[in-house]
Amino acid sequence: MYIFYELTFAVSLALSILYVLIWNKHYDINISAIFTLIPIANIGYLFLSLATTIPEATICNKIIYLGGCFLTFFITMSVWNLCNIKVSRYIRFLLFALSALMYILVLTIGYRDYYYKDFYIDESTGKFVKVYGIGHAFFYVLVLVYLLIGVTTIVYTLIKKTQSSKTVTLLLIIPEFLAFAGYFGNNLFGRKIDVMPLTYVLAQIVYLLIVRRMSLYNTSEMAVESMVRTGDTGFINVDFKNHYIGSNETAQNILPGLKELRVDDSIDKNEELHKTLSHWIDHFKNDDEKKTNIYIKRDNENEENDRMFAIDINFLHDGFRKRGYQILLKDDTDNQRYIKLLDKYNDELEQEVIEKTKHIIEMHDNLIMSMAMMVESRDNSTGGHIRRTSEGVRILIDEIKKEGELKLSDEFCKCIIKAAPMHDIGKIAVDDVILRKPGRFTDEEFKKMQIHSAEGARIVHEILKETDDETFKKIAENVAHYHHERWDGSGYPEKLKGEEIPLEARIMAIADVYDALVSKRVYKESMSYQEADRIIMEGMGTQFDDRLKKYYEKARPRLEAYYSTQEI
Repeated sequence: MYIFYELTFAVSLALSILYVLIWNKHYDINISAIFTLIPIANIGYLFLSLATTIPEATICNKIIYLGGCFLTFFITMSVWNLCNIKVSRYIRFLLFALSALMYILVLTIGYRDYYYKDFYIDESTGKFVKVYGIGHAFFYVLVLVYLLIGVTTIVYTLIKKTQSSKTVTLLLIIPEFLAFAGYFGNNLFGRKIDVMPLTYVLAQIVYLLIVRRMSLYNTSEMAVESMVRTGDTGFINVDFKNHYIGSNETAQNILPGLKELRVDDSIDKNEELHKTLSHWIDHFKNDDEKKTNIYIKRDNENEENDRMFAIDINFLHDGFRKRGYQILLKDDTDNQRYIKLLDKYNDELEQEVIEKTKHIIEMHDNLIMSMAMMVESRDNSTGGHIRRTSEGVRILIDEIKKEGELKLSDEFCKCIIKAAPMHDIGKIAVDDVILRKPGRFTDEEFKKMQIHSAEGARIVHEILKETDDETFKKIAENVAHYHHERWDGSGYPEKLKGEEIPLEARIMAIADVYDALVSKRVYKESMSYQEADRIIMEGMGTQFDDRLKKYYEKARPRLEAYYSTQEI
């Protein structure tokens, strides 16, 4: 029997040495633990076959149970990892604690009867006899639990998880079967030989097949690692206290200050690294959108040789725990130069569009002003009226904005000033006989004159219907349509009352009437500023919006100063 145990130990040791020779860091740590424990357990079996006394046998059993208690744990952990099953660390800890408790019971052999009630040599046969205690029953329960977990995981993976290797998953069934056969199959041999060492060796062979297969699946990881080590991507690892952990040669060439640091030195020790790495890390911690930084490595001799690196920062993970930051520096020079060129082109294009748009707007405004002036040229009594009323609107708007109570938007103010010249454009639809009459209108003539408001709105709508500026179009229509409406509802053409009248039309009405009062017409002389002011003030609350009274009062000195410079 000694030769069997010697052979199984030698083979298990050879297989573990082979595993060490082919090992790389991508191998599952649980499989590494399996290859460590099996030779230890098998040498225990070898020594037990040579033992002649109870103390020797006791020590050998304790060595053997290192494998018995912990191998099932590591086999289960490897099944979960290889099947991509995420299990809470607390469950892993619980299972490890149960295995450790099991081994503590084993250590009581020879001192307490928890695991073996009795352990002696049968004088008639010379064999060791074990009388099992409650601890040994617990051991079998634990083995069955691990077996159930492993088989259930493998079956679930084969049915549900398409991203796990079917070949590896099927291979994992063999160690589970071997564990069961090893722990419960001794009766097949009449207990003359313990088959456990043999099942351990067979399990090692299976795991070598598994790691060989897994190496194929890790080629992408190894390719990335190779690129990081030798390519144009630099990486720097820093812990949460800004202590330097490590970097590759590419990163050290980009940031030479890294070569001066020892592992565990603070990155703030080097001024250059403090300005760069610390800044990038702070930006990462405060930037919810995790935008990419750009680092420019300057060439003092030739600006064309400057290199630009995209900085990507993420947490450095150790299993499920975050341990620090990993900073990746990717050469992005060509892409950044292209973006810069594209931005320059877009800026030039945008400027060209702005200039063209400005030119079109100027042409549009000039067309509007030209049409208004054409209409004005037909009216004997309104020479310069549109120019003066436009300035009157501007003065009133300035005072309203200064006060701030009405909270007019800049867009509104700009649009009403621009629309003011169009307020009488509807007069183009009035017969020349009426429009150029050198005297007061009759009631019938005045009625025909009143159509210019509605006609003005229709004409403005037609002129501006293709414009994209909806705000200006609406304000211009309202100014033309409603500037003769009165606050008390007695105006025309719709007899609107109070706030039914758009604000832009209420402002236009004051400027329009003021100009009519202080200007000379064919049917009247110009009024003094004092008389015109009296009429405007009397009209507040009836003809005009009383809330605009204070703005008119503040604007009056500027209106009088402006009209003093005009031929009216």
